[in-house]
Amino acid sequence: MAISAAMVKDLRERTGLGMMDCKRALQDAGGDIEKAIEELRKSSSLKAAKKAGRTAANGLLGVLVSEDCSLGAIVEVNIETDFAAKNEKFIDFVSKVTETVFEASKSGGVEEAPSELEALRESLIQEIGENIMVRRIKTINSENRGLGYYMHGDQRRGAVVELTGPNTELAKDLAMHVVATSPMVVRPEDLPQEVLDKEREIYVSQAEESGKPADIVEKMVEGRIRKYVAEVSLLEQDFVKDPDKKVRDLLKSAGVDLVSFVRFEVGEGIEVEEEDFASEVAAQIAASDQD
Repeated sequence: MAISAAMVKDLRERTGLGMMDCKRALQDAGGDIEKAIEELRKSSSLKAAKKAGRTAANGLLGVLVSEDCSLGAIVEVNIETDFAAKNEKFIDFVSKVTETVFEASKSGGVEEAPSELEALRESLIQEIGENIMVRRIKTINSENRGLGYYMHGDQRRGAVVELTGPNTELAKDLAMHVVATSPMVVRPEDLPQEVLDKEREIYVSQAEESGKPADIVEKMVEGRIRKYVAEVSLLEQDFVKDPDKKVRDLLKSAGVDLVSFVRFEVGEGIEVEEEDFASEVAAQIAASDQD
Protein backbone atom coordinates (compact mmCIF):
# COMPACT_ATOMS: atom_id res chain seq x y z
CA MET A 1 0.00 0.00 0.00
CA ALA A 2 1.28 3.46 -0.92
CA ILE A 3 1.95 5.61 2.14
CA SER A 4 0.78 9.17 1.52
CA ALA A 5 2.21 12.32 3.06
CA ALA A 6 -1.14 12.90 4.75
CA MET A 7 -0.92 9.52 6.51
CA VAL A 8 2.60 10.30 7.74
CA LYS A 9 1.47 13.75 8.91
CA ASP A 10 -1.45 12.23 10.80
CA LEU A 11 0.79 9.71 12.56
CA ARG A 12 3.33 12.41 13.43
CA GLU A 13 0.61 14.57 14.96
CA ARG A 14 -0.63 11.68 17.06
CA THR A 15 2.76 10.43 18.23
CA GLY A 16 5.23 13.30 18.07
CA LEU A 17 7.81 11.03 16.42
CA GLY A 18 9.98 11.80 13.39
CA MET A 19 8.77 11.68 9.82
CA MET A 20 10.92 8.71 8.77
CA ASP A 21 9.99 6.72 11.89
CA CYS A 22 6.34 7.29 11.14
CA LYS A 23 6.71 6.42 7.46
CA ARG A 24 8.53 3.15 8.26
CA ALA A 25 5.94 2.25 10.88
CA LEU A 26 3.11 2.80 8.39
CA GLN A 27 4.89 0.74 5.76
CA ASP A 28 5.42 -2.11 8.23
CA ALA A 29 1.78 -1.90 9.27
CA GLY A 30 0.47 -1.87 5.72
CA GLY A 31 -0.98 1.62 6.16
CA ASP A 32 -2.97 0.74 9.30
CA ILE A 33 -2.38 3.76 11.56
CA GLU A 34 -3.68 2.10 14.74
CA LYS A 35 -1.41 -0.92 14.20
CA ALA A 36 1.52 1.42 13.50
CA ILE A 37 0.91 3.25 16.80
CA GLU A 38 0.74 -0.03 18.69
CA GLU A 39 4.04 -1.23 17.20
CA LEU A 40 5.72 2.14 17.83
CA ARG A 41 4.68 1.97 21.47
CA LYS A 42 6.22 -1.49 21.72
CA SER A 43 9.50 -0.60 20.05
CA SER A 44 10.15 2.94 21.28
CA SER A 45 9.78 5.23 24.25
CA LEU A 46 6.39 6.33 22.95
CA LYS A 47 4.04 6.04 25.91
CA ALA A 48 0.79 7.14 24.35
CA ALA A 49 -0.81 8.55 21.23
CA LYS A 50 -3.64 10.95 20.70
CA LYS A 51 -7.00 9.28 20.57
CA ALA A 52 -8.22 7.83 17.30
CA GLY A 53 -9.61 10.38 14.93
CA ARG A 54 -8.63 14.01 14.81
CA THR A 55 -11.50 16.09 16.19
CA ALA A 56 -11.65 18.23 13.07
CA ALA A 57 -15.41 17.88 12.52
CA ASN A 58 -17.35 20.98 13.50
CA GLY A 59 -20.57 21.72 15.29
CA LEU A 60 -21.94 22.35 18.76
CA LEU A 61 -23.23 20.51 21.80
CA GLY A 62 -26.48 21.14 23.61
CA VAL A 63 -27.32 20.10 27.17
CA LEU A 64 -30.32 20.44 29.46
CA VAL A 65 -30.99 19.22 33.00
CA SER A 66 -34.36 19.62 34.73
CA GLU A 67 -34.67 21.91 37.76
CA ASP A 68 -35.20 18.93 40.06
CA CYS A 69 -32.07 17.25 38.58
CA SER A 70 -34.02 14.11 37.64
CA LEU A 71 -33.80 14.35 33.85
CA GLY A 72 -30.95 15.29 31.53
CA ALA A 73 -30.15 15.34 27.82
CA ILE A 74 -26.95 16.01 25.91
CA VAL A 75 -26.71 16.15 22.10
CA GLU A 76 -24.07 16.69 19.43
CA VAL A 77 -25.02 18.40 16.18
CA ASN A 78 -22.41 18.52 13.40
CA ILE A 79 -21.85 20.86 10.48
CA GLU A 80 -19.01 21.00 7.96
CA THR A 81 -17.12 24.19 8.87
CA ASP A 82 -16.32 26.17 11.99
CA PHE A 83 -17.58 29.30 10.23
CA ALA A 84 -21.01 27.76 9.67
CA ALA A 85 -21.11 26.53 13.28
CA LYS A 86 -21.27 30.21 14.29
CA ASN A 87 -24.34 30.83 12.12
CA GLU A 88 -27.20 32.03 14.34
CA LYS A 89 -29.69 29.76 12.61
CA PHE A 90 -27.46 26.73 13.21
CA ILE A 91 -27.08 27.74 16.87
CA ASP A 92 -30.87 28.02 17.14
CA PHE A 93 -31.24 24.58 15.53
CA VAL A 94 -28.91 23.02 18.13
CA SER A 95 -31.07 24.57 20.87
CA LYS A 96 -34.21 23.27 19.19
CA VAL A 97 -32.76 19.75 18.96
CA THR A 98 -31.75 19.82 22.62
CA GLU A 99 -35.16 21.03 23.79
CA THR A 100 -37.04 18.55 21.58
CA VAL A 101 -34.93 15.60 22.77
CA PHE A 102 -35.32 16.73 26.38
CA GLU A 103 -39.11 16.94 26.10
CA ALA A 104 -39.31 13.58 24.32
CA SER A 105 -37.22 11.93 27.02
CA LYS A 106 -39.89 12.67 29.63
CA SER A 107 -41.81 9.68 28.32
CA GLY A 108 -38.75 7.39 27.96
CA GLY A 109 -35.19 7.19 26.69
CA VAL A 110 -34.40 8.83 23.34
CA GLU A 111 -31.68 7.41 21.10
CA GLU A 112 -32.19 9.35 17.86
CA ALA A 113 -33.46 12.74 16.80
CA PRO A 114 -37.28 13.00 16.85
CA SER A 115 -38.73 12.90 13.34
CA GLU A 116 -40.31 16.35 13.63
CA LEU A 117 -36.80 17.87 13.40
CA GLU A 118 -36.06 16.40 9.97
CA ALA A 119 -37.89 19.02 7.89
CA LEU A 120 -36.14 21.83 9.78
CA ARG A 121 -32.76 20.11 9.33
CA GLU A 122 -33.26 19.73 5.57
CA SER A 123 -34.40 23.34 5.23
CA LEU A 124 -31.32 24.56 7.09
CA ILE A 125 -29.03 22.48 4.86
CA GLN A 126 -30.49 24.22 1.82
CA GLU A 127 -30.16 27.65 3.41
CA ILE A 128 -26.63 27.34 4.85
CA GLY A 129 -25.27 25.11 2.08
CA GLU A 130 -23.54 22.60 4.35
CA ASN A 131 -24.46 19.16 5.54
CA ILE A 132 -25.92 19.03 9.06
CA MET A 133 -26.51 15.95 11.17
CA VAL A 134 -27.62 15.13 14.68
CA ARG A 135 -24.77 12.80 15.48
CA ARG A 136 -25.24 11.72 19.10
CA ILE A 137 -27.92 11.83 21.75
CA LYS A 138 -27.87 10.68 25.36
CA THR A 139 -30.69 11.08 27.86
CA ILE A 140 -30.45 10.27 31.57
CA ASN A 141 -33.35 9.65 33.94
CA SER A 142 -32.19 9.88 37.56
CA GLU A 143 -34.45 8.62 40.31
CA ASN A 144 -31.76 9.89 42.66
CA ARG A 145 -32.27 13.46 41.44
CA GLY A 146 -28.50 13.71 41.33
CA LEU A 147 -27.79 15.08 37.86
CA GLY A 148 -25.44 17.94 37.12
CA TYR A 149 -23.73 19.23 33.98
CA TYR A 150 -20.97 21.43 32.68
CA MET A 151 -20.55 22.93 29.22
CA HIS A 152 -17.25 24.47 28.17
CA GLY A 153 -17.48 28.02 26.85
CA ASP A 154 -16.94 27.08 23.20
CA GLN A 155 -19.89 24.65 23.41
CA ARG A 156 -17.72 21.87 21.97
CA ARG A 157 -17.09 19.89 25.18
CA GLY A 158 -19.64 18.99 27.79
CA ALA A 159 -20.56 16.36 30.37
CA VAL A 160 -23.43 15.18 32.54
CA VAL A 161 -22.85 13.23 35.76
CA GLU A 162 -25.26 11.38 38.03
CA LEU A 163 -24.79 11.15 41.79
CA THR A 164 -26.63 8.90 44.23
CA GLY A 165 -28.28 11.95 45.78
CA PRO A 166 -28.92 15.66 45.21
CA ASN A 167 -25.83 17.87 45.30
CA THR A 168 -26.01 20.38 42.48
CA GLU A 169 -22.69 22.12 43.11
CA LEU A 170 -20.69 18.90 43.44
CA ALA A 171 -22.34 17.39 40.35
CA LYS A 172 -21.41 20.48 38.33
CA ASP A 173 -17.83 20.40 39.63
CA LEU A 174 -17.46 16.73 38.73
CA ALA A 175 -18.92 17.35 35.26
CA MET A 176 -16.30 20.06 34.76
CA HIS A 177 -13.65 17.59 35.96
CA VAL A 178 -14.87 14.99 33.45
CA VAL A 179 -14.67 17.53 30.62
CA ALA A 180 -11.10 18.41 31.63
CA THR A 181 -9.70 14.90 32.20
CA SER A 182 -11.76 12.69 29.86
CA PRO A 183 -11.80 9.52 32.02
CA MET A 184 -12.67 6.19 30.43
CA VAL A 185 -14.64 4.62 33.29
CA VAL A 186 -16.06 5.45 36.72
CA ARG A 187 -14.05 2.90 38.72
CA PRO A 188 -11.09 0.57 38.01
CA GLU A 189 -13.20 -2.58 37.90
CA ASP A 190 -15.21 -1.07 35.02
CA LEU A 191 -12.21 -1.22 32.65
CA PRO A 192 -12.66 -3.92 29.98
CA GLN A 193 -10.16 -6.76 30.30
CA GLU A 194 -9.15 -6.41 26.66
CA VAL A 195 -8.05 -2.82 27.32
CA LEU A 196 -5.86 -3.93 30.22
CA ASP A 197 -4.45 -6.83 28.20
CA LYS A 198 -3.49 -4.49 25.35
CA GLU A 199 -1.77 -2.04 27.69
CA ARG A 200 0.04 -4.86 29.50
CA GLU A 201 1.32 -6.23 26.17
CA ILE A 202 2.71 -2.83 25.25
CA TYR A 203 4.31 -2.26 28.67
CA VAL A 204 5.91 -5.72 28.57
CA SER A 205 7.50 -4.95 25.18
CA GLN A 206 8.81 -1.62 26.48
CA ALA A 207 10.14 -3.08 29.74
CA GLU A 208 11.86 -6.05 28.10
CA GLU A 209 13.96 -3.64 26.03
CA SER A 210 15.53 -2.41 29.28
CA GLY A 211 17.38 -5.72 29.58
CA LYS A 212 16.36 -6.11 33.22
CA PRO A 213 15.63 -9.53 34.77
CA ALA A 214 12.17 -11.03 34.27
CA ASP A 215 11.06 -10.45 37.86
CA ILE A 216 12.01 -6.78 37.64
CA VAL A 217 10.23 -6.48 34.29
CA GLU A 218 7.09 -7.94 35.86
CA LYS A 219 7.18 -5.41 38.69
CA MET A 220 7.73 -2.57 36.22
CA VAL A 221 4.77 -3.68 34.14
CA GLU A 222 2.42 -4.06 37.09
CA GLY A 223 3.45 -0.64 38.37
CA ARG A 224 2.66 0.94 35.01
CA ILE A 225 -0.68 -0.88 34.84
CA ARG A 226 -1.67 0.44 38.27
CA LYS A 227 -0.73 3.96 37.19
CA TYR A 228 -2.67 3.63 33.93
CA VAL A 229 -5.79 2.36 35.72
CA ALA A 230 -5.66 5.28 38.16
CA GLU A 231 -5.28 7.77 35.30
CA VAL A 232 -8.34 6.58 33.35
CA SER A 233 -10.69 5.76 36.28
CA LEU A 234 -12.65 8.81 37.41
CA LEU A 235 -12.80 7.89 41.11
CA GLU A 236 -9.02 7.44 41.27
CA GLN A 237 -8.15 10.75 39.60
CA ASP A 238 -6.91 13.85 41.41
CA PHE A 239 -9.72 16.39 41.52
CA VAL A 240 -8.89 19.23 39.12
CA LYS A 241 -10.00 22.00 41.51
CA ASP A 242 -8.05 20.51 44.42
CA PRO A 243 -5.29 18.09 43.26
CA ASP A 244 -4.59 17.10 46.88
CA LYS A 245 -7.91 15.22 46.91
CA LYS A 246 -8.99 12.15 44.96
CA VAL A 247 -12.44 12.26 43.40
CA ARG A 248 -13.49 9.27 45.54
CA ASP A 249 -12.48 11.16 48.71
CA LEU A 250 -14.43 14.22 47.60
CA LEU A 251 -17.56 12.08 47.13
CA LYS A 252 -17.08 10.33 50.45
CA SER A 253 -16.83 13.61 52.33
CA ALA A 254 -20.05 14.77 50.64
CA GLY A 255 -21.87 11.56 51.55
CA VAL A 256 -22.74 10.60 47.98
CA ASP A 257 -21.38 8.29 45.29
CA LEU A 258 -21.04 8.56 41.52
CA VAL A 259 -23.45 6.52 39.41
CA SER A 260 -22.36 7.42 35.87
CA PHE A 261 -21.07 10.13 33.55
CA VAL A 262 -21.47 11.07 29.90
CA ARG A 263 -18.85 13.15 28.10
CA PHE A 264 -19.23 14.49 24.55
CA GLU A 265 -16.66 16.39 22.51
CA VAL A 266 -17.61 17.71 19.09
CA GLY A 267 -16.12 15.63 16.31
CA GLU A 268 -14.33 13.04 18.47
CA GLY A 269 -13.78 9.85 16.49
CA ILE A 270 -14.45 11.52 13.14
CA GLU A 271 -11.53 11.61 10.73
CA VAL A 272 -11.54 14.48 8.28
CA GLU A 273 -9.03 14.35 5.47
CA GLU A 274 -7.09 17.58 5.23
CA GLU A 275 -6.24 18.61 1.70
CA ASP A 276 -2.88 20.33 1.25
CA PHE A 277 -3.44 22.00 -2.11
CA ALA A 278 0.00 23.63 -2.20
CA SER A 279 1.77 20.28 -1.80
CA GLU A 280 -0.57 18.67 -4.32
CA VAL A 281 0.21 21.33 -6.93
CA ALA A 282 3.96 21.06 -6.23
CA ALA A 283 3.81 17.29 -6.66
CA GLN A 284 1.96 17.65 -9.95
CA ILE A 285 4.56 20.17 -11.22
CA ALA A 286 7.41 17.87 -10.18
CA ALA A 287 5.74 14.96 -11.97
CA SER A 288 5.24 16.98 -15.15
CA ASP A 289 8.91 18.08 -15.13
CA GLN A 290 9.96 14.43 -15.19
CA ASP A 291 7.86 13.66 -18.28
